[in-house]
Amino acid sequence: MALIELTDVTKRYTVGAQEIRALDGINLKIDRGEYCAIIGPSGSGKSTLMHLLGCLDTPTTGRVVIDGVDVSRASDGRLAEMRNEKIGFVFQAFNLLPKFTVLDNVELPMIYSGKSAKERRARAIAAVERVGLSERMKNTPLQLSGGQMQRVAIARALVNDPKIIFADEPTGNLDSKTGATILALFRELSEQGRTIVLVTHDNEIAANAPRRIVIRDGRIVQNADNWHSGLRAAPSPQEAHT
Repeated sequence: MALIELTDVTKRYTVGAQEIRALDGINLKIDRGEYCAIIGPSGSGKSTLMHLLGCLDTPTTGRVVIDGVDVSRASDGRLAEMRNEKIGFVFQAFNLLPKFTVLDNVELPMIYSGKSAKERRARAIAAVERVGLSERMKNTPLQLSGGQMQRVAIARALVNDPKIIFADEPTGNLDSKTGATILALFRELSEQGRTIVLVTHDNEIAANAPRRIVIRDGRIVQNADNWHSGLRAAPSPQEAHT
């Protein structure tokens, strides 16, 4: 059974007297444990698609099912529950609170989950250790490098043990070496069974994912594994030196 399934999905916006069809008849399945990239130019509809997949919005028409739950007409409250229980987000801009410590930032998604302060702190520590920042727990984001801030964002995405992680241009603010390290971390998480959806406009970034979903003018125009697309996944930093 697919973890994510979209059937005949459209998303339309009205701007003045003009109707904009951001998504036009999307059919898509993503299985549990898959690592895929959604790629397309600016204005293609990829961000709108991610908003639907991530329960940040609902479709105009069609059906969106996440982990067996039809969220097509869900209320804002139900969408928030789904995001908190099943989804983690990693963004290009990190979206960390500058005056909070690393641990405080990572704890934030658990504030409304009903977990005790003790459990929240224990889970946050484990998530920070998972991304290799044990020595930076008491630092604030302004005391970290870009790559370290993105690792904090990944820890925050992992802390509620979500089934799906959406990464929107996660290396966009990083140099190529640091970006490769972050992509290697996503590959590792995928190999451990996490479902990863990477959203990007960059072919080289998309090549890190085994599956490539190309969107243009609101429609999926290619949906294949990267091997058959002629784009092999880039090697990890360790593989690159063997």
